[in-house]
Amino acid sequence: MKSALDQAEAVQGAAAAAVRLTPRRGRLLREMAKRYDLYLMLLLPIGWYLLFQYGPLYGLQIAFKNFSPAKGILASEWVGLDNFHRFFDSYYFNRLLWNTFTINLFSMLVAFPIPIALALICNEIPSRKFGKWLQNITFIPHFMSVVVIVGILNVFLSPETGPINALIEALGGQPIRFLEDASWFKPIFIGSNIWQNMGWQSIIYIAALSGVNPQLYEAAKMDGASRLRRVWHVSLPGIVPVIVIMLILDIGHFMDIGFEKILLMQNNLNIEASDVISTFVYTTGIQKGEYSYTAAIGLFNSVINLILLLLVNRFARKVSETSLW
Repeated sequence: MKSALDQAEAVQGAAAAAVRLTPRRGRLLREMAKRYDLYLMLLLPIGWYLLFQYGPLYGLQIAFKNFSPAKGILASEWVGLDNFHRFFDSYYFNRLLWNTFTINLFSMLVAFPIPIALALICNEIPSRKFGKWLQNITFIPHFMSVVVIVGILNVFLSPETGPINALIEALGGQPIRFLEDASWFKPIFIGSNIWQNMGWQSIIYIAALSGVNPQLYEAAKMDGASRLRRVWHVSLPGIVPVIVIMLILDIGHFMDIGFEKILLMQNNLNIEASDVISTFVYTTGIQKGEYSYTAAIGLFNSVINLILLLLVNRFARKVSETSLW
């Protein structure tokens, strides 16, 4: 008798829940029908993510196998963590990890604040025309291909005909082979990245500054705050949530470096400083055909990125109450 009553109560509860959910579902369907054009626009990015981001996840299992193209993914021999052990024990592990870590760390320490500073400068320039001109000038390098950027570096830093070495010689110095010197690789790579991307990355901060309440500037001005004080106490706090979100997103790609530029700048003389995880995966996986080995390296790289993202997001939520989730 008791079980029958329990079943009746469960049925009544499920019916009540269905009644509560039906209006919500109906509102959602009406909203989707009303804004169908926006939802149709979502299909393209959703399809892209499903095809190129989630689809390849099926192939991650080759990181734990001795993959053979002739046998296919499922029929290849299972080797467990052997590919990971091989990478951790290899001669290249320390060098790859150190180069990847240092390039990204110094890129973040130096390159991350510069777009913020550029946005603040553009926002404070009295001449609107000059501010627009400065933005356009700093945007242009972003639209150049990596091949063009590296070509410009080769021309400017050439030991024979480059203007940089011509200036060094004019001052009584000896020409420097910048692109063949391992000690110069990281400063050149990071500096050229800053030049190429600072204008584009400043756009979101300029947009955020436009949303700061103008009355706050007026109140600070009436209180006698200088321009620098207004920037420090009004402009910067107004964009802190955006800065935190951008920092978290950058940390999520901390171990990722665009290997195209490094590959174009890399040579046998600077390989000690320029060999990073992404270039090693390309040369070993694509050129040498060691697919399982490099899949394990790529998975290791992604796991490190995920851990860093989770840690920084949690820290940001506790410190600033701003986070991705």
